[in-house]
Amino acid sequence: MSSKNVARVTHIIAESPESFEDAVKVGFERATKTLRNITGLRIVEQRISVKDDKINTFRVKMEVIFILED
Repeated sequence: MSSKNVARVTHIIAESPESFEDAVKVGFERATKTLRNITGLRIVEQRISVKDDKINTFRVKMEVIFILED
């Protein structure tokens, strides 16, 4: 018999001065402090903040998917 799960999705926005990849890591690491049973991430949007004609920060909006506990 297979188990039945119900998942939830929450949106978070994270940023990094280094790269999109680092912004994803920052967001994921923060999400793991609050959410349990994370099964995946989906990057919904990527943006760059510009200041004084230079890239200031890389921002990602992502969906965090996690299984609800019983």
